[in-house]
Amino acid sequence: MAITRYEPWGLLTQLQKELEQMRGDVVREGSSATAEWAPAVDIKEEPDKFVLYADLAGVKPEEIDISMENGVLTIKGEKKTEAKTEKEGYKRVERTFGSFYRRFSLPDTANPEAISAVSKHGVLEITIPKRESVQPKKINVTSAE
Repeated sequence: MAITRYEPWGLLTQLQKELEQMRGDVVREGSSATAEWAPAVDIKEEPDKFVLYADLAGVKPEEIDISMENGVLTIKGEKKTEAKTEKEGYKRVERTFGSFYRRFSLPDTANPEAISAVSKHGVLEITIPKRESVQPKKINVTSAE
């Protein structure tokens, strides 16, 4: 008995992609419709910054394009396949290849001038500092005795 991954919507998703391709609905560069896959992303808020972690294993840092425009952070790039044509022994391939595209609306508290990004061990870490004027201020209480 073979073990198979249960994907209840897998056939429906595949059918939808094929119908879109037949109708020519795939929009060219600059749209989320061009994305062939979407990396998993975690977003964490800290008192002085937002940190975004994106799983981009197999994507070289120089092939990642990050831009910020009108309060929207955009991450896009492409995970390239190996040039092997051999398929011997493979029953199923689940690793994803192709272009990706993710967009995130940033709050007004974000400082777009100080955004930085680092790729380490296949995880892209984007740090988005908050503006200093909106960071919480600690007020000390003194005794009047």
